[in-house]
Amino acid sequence: MKQIKQFSLIVGFDDSPFNKFKDKEVLVTGTVMRGGYSIDGIMSAKVKVDGNDSTNKLLSLIKKSRFRTQIKAILLDGIAFGGFNIIDINKLSKETGIPVIVIIRRMPDFTKIKDILIKIKRKSKIKLIEKAGEVTKIGNIYVQYTGCNLHQVRDILRITITNAEIPEPLRISHLISAGIVKGESKGES
Repeated sequence: MKQIKQFSLIVGFDDSPFNKFKDKEVLVTGTVMRGGYSIDGIMSAKVKVDGNDSTNKLLSLIKKSRFRTQIKAILLDGIAFGGFNIIDINKLSKETGIPVIVIIRRMPDFTKIKDILIKIKRKSKIKLIEKAGEVTKIGNIYVQYTGCNLHQVRDILRITITNAEIPEPLRISHLISAGIVKGESKGES
């Protein structure tokens, strides 16, 4: 992976708020930014709640994007969208040739997550979580990553965390998704 510069293009994806009992799909928004400073573009798709299509939807968005050759990192707000629609971060990185970093706000309770997946008969998704690798704490957040090393992860976080405790591309994606679905975002990120 080439050196990440202050104004490298980074895309951050987050899903919108949804009702797990009513909604069949959830909006996923990706914000393409130069570091943590200016927005160059927005991507969006819908994925199934608790489905299996999030990895392929992200692959399609990135491969079709006019920014494809310029994106230096893919940031994800968690490893799953729409509940348990778990992203195969290794496949996403390998097929795009772009490092993937999962941003996690609180240390996950993997035992509880595995118990829930077994209870709802989605045991096969446990392998995707395990395949994503160990969770590492950096500052006030946790990360999982592939396609790069820890030093590069720190560089990406350094240039993208500008207005909050999470990378700006994720914060903006969160605001956009919530604003579209709820009519207005609360500004929480």
